Amino acid sequence: MRPNILNPLFASTETISGVGSRTCFQLKKLLGNRVIDLVLHFPTNITERQFIPTIIKATPGKIVTVNITVKGHQRPFHSKQPYRVQCEDSTGHLDLVFFRSRSDWISKVLPIGAKRIVSGSIESYGKGLQMVHPDYIVSEDKKNSILPIDPIYPLTDGLTSKQLRRFIENAMEILPDLPEWHDISVIQDNAWESWKSSILKAHMPKSEKDLYLNAKWRERLAYDELLANQLAINIRSKEKSKLGHSTTPSKRYRKKVLSNLSFSLTPDQNNALKEIDNDMESKNKMVRLLQGDVGSGKTVVALLAMLNAVESSKQAALMVPTEILAKQHHENFSKFLEETDIKCSLLIGRLTEGNRQKIISKLASGEVSLIIGTHALFQEDVKFNNLGIVVVDEQHRFGVDQRLSLVQKGNDVDILVMTATPIPRTLLLTEYGDMDVSRLNNRPIGRGLVSTKVLPIERLIEVENAIKRAVNKGAKVYWVCPLIENSDNNELGAALERYNNLQSIFDDKVGLIHGKMNGDEKDKVMSSFKNGSLKILVATTVIEVGMDIPDATVIVVEHADRFGLSQLHQLRVRIGRNNKDGTCLLLYKTPLNEYSRERLKIIRQTDDGFEIAEHDLKIRGAGEILGTKQSGFSKLRIADLNSHEELLKLANKQAKEIIESRELETKSERSEALKLLLNLFERDQAESNLRAG
Repeated sequence: MRPNILNPLFASTETISGVGSRTCFQLKKLLGNRVIDLVLHFPTNITERQFIPTIIKATPGKIVTVNITVKGHQRPFHSKQPYRVQCEDSTGHLDLVFFRSRSDWISKVLPIGAKRIVSGSIESYGKGLQMVHPDYIVSEDKKNSILPIDPIYPLTDGLTSKQLRRFIENAMEILPDLPEWHDISVIQDNAWESWKSSILKAHMPKSEKDLYLNAKWRERLAYDELLANQLAINIRSKEKSKLGHSTTPSKRYRKKVLSNLSFSLTPDQNNALKEIDNDMESKNKMVRLLQGDVGSGKTVVALLAMLNAVESSKQAALMVPTEILAKQHHENFSKFLEETDIKCSLLIGRLTEGNRQKIISKLASGEVSLIIGTHALFQEDVKFNNLGIVVVDEQHRFGVDQRLSLVQKGNDVDILVMTATPIPRTLLLTEYGDMDVSRLNNRPIGRGLVSTKVLPIERLIEVENAIKRAVNKGAKVYWVCPLIENSDNNELGAALERYNNLQSIFDDKVGLIHGKMNGDEKDKVMSSFKNGSLKILVATTVIEVGMDIPDATVIVVEHADRFGLSQLHQLRVRIGRNNKDGTCLLLYKTPLNEYSRERLKIIRQTDDGFEIAEHDLKIRGAGEILGTKQSGFSKLRIADLNSHEELLKLANKQAKEIIESRELETKSERSEALKLLLNLFERDQAESNLRAG
């Protein structure tokens, strides 16, 4: 239960003075609908207002604050003309200019003869000066309300900078004084102020330096966030030490599967299996991450781990994000298991109700021991007889609740998470720090070499001619079109346009696949591409996850400058399999900005997924790499993993010491303060689990 002292921060933004239901909705679109979301919405720029004693000192192009006297009003003759208010002081004249503003309001705010202080951007106009729509118009007694520095915040439609600043200022008034949760030595060594003082400084920058990632307020708040993150992870890690169920299989199923493979396992695969076996044979619960590129052999390792559970009279489940991937895994598992008496079942949303009920019934009775499925696996009516292991493929594509609901269908279930998304070291610590990690670094078996070429979209005709030559030689080609954020129509539109264009050249050899197609439609297109009826597949990034056509040798990525490095890597590894070399053509629109040019340079120079991920983290950030903005993952809002890596190391060290000392299980002042910290950053579930034992 959240401590009362934090309740005002987690109340609706409607509790803030000036925020009504409509504004609350606009704020929710921008940052969230709670006061804490306002508090943690930091400025990204500043406006400096130079106070000048007289009009004659004003320089066009500068933002100034100056005293004026209103001398007259010039009303517009028609709606397209501005309303001009003539002002002056002893040194010169200044016009205040308003477009489409209410004349009664202007007359009220700027009556003739009134002395006012105005602030805004100075422009030349004819032989004089003007200020269009002043930012501030105040009486002389309210001079102090115009600050020399204005914080500038990210905005959304329907909100002005002035409104948002006012709401944040009002939120600052209800900030609670929280007890200090850090060791006094950490505070003193870093010259940090309290949590409340740091929040206030965040919203009152004195110069651009106060916006930098190494500003003292930012470092303090980043460390708060990282310590909460690392405490939660270390608490979860402690959960693993609870007694689980040990498996001691004879591995007879494994021997049969291995003898049925057309290839030998790589050293990395064998090493990963050894680590998994040790986990499953111990008395502790397994929570392990298996990393490896597409085609590196993660699936085989996962199957052999699942067989450990099956041989120990338990059930095994593999959860994947798409039906296409589920069916591919089911097809491959079924082949691998041909020499055994194990039947692999498939549970996806497209099953008839009758077939679905049969599988659910067999799961509940224990008749089905190994199952592959999508979100259909964690439906409420799906019950397991004795679930022993859950394997989650590309876990960041599932919501937190979805993942938990499947794991909770058994007791002390072993967990193996697989990802083909290379994850940088710092991201491993913040997102997977409670997991043991196995990596498949060996070059995937049967992987050809892929050459990467970067071309401007203006050379499209050359690309089409190259595709003609490749198709005539029997090649299969992916042509990927980008998704355009916040536009359902454009997602399909870009792919449809390219599909129609390529059809005019290649006739019926071109297929189209995208996220809005139903399962049957996707299956039909994929089957045609697989059997060779289609030679070119135009697609959105739906192919990024699980599209497995081993003999595809060419991929064209249109507007590659819109993709992140890790995403481009995931697309590129779809080709160059079955010992066939491949070609990746990255098309970009000119002119390229600095970041896009850097990304395309890196992807051309290396095919090392982990090196690419480190670069991607520096360029784009954690949430973008994992593609997790909406999945309940990567919740860091303040800390920057590139700039605050040393703080992350310190937070990890401190968190380990706190958990090992069992301080959180006491009633000390610091213990209570640390629990406040966990609640503040919404990591309190971990603390509740610790108390529950």
